[in-house]
Amino acid sequence: MKVKEALHNTTKTLANNASDEALLEAELLLMHAMDLGRTGLYLRLEDDLPSQCGGALSELVDRRLRREPVAYILKNREFFGLYFYVGPGVLIPRPETELLVEEVAGLVKLKFPSGDPIIADVGTGSGAIAVSLARLLPKARVYATDISAQALDTAALNCIRHGVRVDLLQGDLLVPLPQPVDMIVANLPYVADGDMAQLSDEIREYEPAVALAGGKDGLDIVRRLIVDAPDKLRNGGVVLLEIAPSQAEVLESWATGLDSWSSVDVIRDYGGVARVLRLVLTKRQ
Repeated sequence: MKVKEALHNTTKTLANNASDEALLEAELLLMHAMDLGRTGLYLRLEDDLPSQCGGALSELVDRRLRREPVAYILKNREFFGLYFYVGPGVLIPRPETELLVEEVAGLVKLKFPSGDPIIADVGTGSGAIAVSLARLLPKARVYATDISAQALDTAALNCIRHGVRVDLLQGDLLVPLPQPVDMIVANLPYVADGDMAQLSDEIREYEPAVALAGGKDGLDIVRRLIVDAPDKLRNGGVVLLEIAPSQAEVLESWATGLDSWSSVDVIRDYGGVARVLRLVLTKRQ
């Protein structure tokens, strides 16, 4: 079998099993089986597929047909232009979360021209946000907290992979932080209990529920962080939280009613979809 036939057959198999990105997934699985990049793959389309690669590809496809996410199969996921090790104990980083990194970078440029704020990534998981910020802002001090030791082990591997220093701290939300910080950034669990069963098989069966389930309306953990954050922020500090678009209005209204915040607003992505809640701490006298 030629490599191009293997690519065609794999794409067809995945497409017939409800893959929305069959060609991309087929490329990734075949690249992994052959230990090639995309350019190398397409340069070898007319070559015979080595038998050992055919066997490896078959195993990878079988795993995907059981709805295992490609990121877990490959143990790799791109985020903010970097590649991160991911495994079943951590949430797979999503492109929409990159908006959090962009917003932090914009605030640092505005408020910290020397580029040296203290930042906390709460519920860090794979460490994608914290590592991206540490790479982008080498003078910043970055803390990353998570209740899961497994998640922190994964984050540590990604710190090593990208050559950055991030202070990894185990504990619940803000509790482990040793000092007040300038910014808190978080992608916390925000899926409502009633919506958990509606998630795709890939998410529901493979990704950690503790990183997804946010209580009855999805906001239990988010609200708790917003209430606790003022005690962990320096004067004029900022919180940036990823939220579900459907939660934006109710969460903004609730947070605006609290005395702690001088401003509360929703940030939309390039498609106009509400993605991030930004809260600015009322300056203390």
